[in-house]
Amino acid sequence: MQWYVLRVAANKEVQVKESLGQKVEKEGLTDIIGRIEVPVEQIKRIRGSKQTIHKRKLYPGYVFMEMEATEDGRVPEKAWFMIKGTTGVGDFIGTEGMPTPMRDTDVAKMLLEAEKPEQAPSIKVEFRKDDQIKIREGAFENFEGVVDSIDSERGIVKVIVTIFGRSTPLDIEYWQIEKL
Repeated sequence: MQWYVLRVAANKEVQVKESLGQKVEKEGLTDIIGRIEVPVEQIKRIRGSKQTIHKRKLYPGYVFMEMEATEDGRVPEKAWFMIKGTTGVGDFIGTEGMPTPMRDTDVAKMLLEAEKPEQAPSIKVEFRKDDQIKIREGAFENFEGVVDSIDSERGIVKVIVTIFGRSTPLDIEYWQIEKL
């Protein structure tokens, strides 16, 4: 079996994956179609003092499918009609009904991301070095500065602000600042 990429409707990736999985079982196509994956990562966002965890799709609009193609490289007919009859499915990436299999390096990368154990979510820091910011909360509220560095692990942003005419570095939690 080789891996193929299936285009699907935006925000329907998980529904398509579940639908295809059920249809494969129901129609007995497990010998033709193997695993179906939608790689996601967990992102922690803090707004104000509320913390939320979101799952973000790494490849929006795509579902990865392990499948046994025919000798001429086409999708087997039984599987083709089952796949195309699924709501939200577009087409395989490839040319004129001939899906292009993924390269081994791409498959390894995708599987590594898809099969990661549930880990502590990473923090989504929406700032970059040299961004102009304003401090919203804390002892330095309403000071303006420039982002110097970002520690995504801890959610700490090092900001350079001018205090009494001197550039001073401050370590501030990312939710306490906003872009200008």
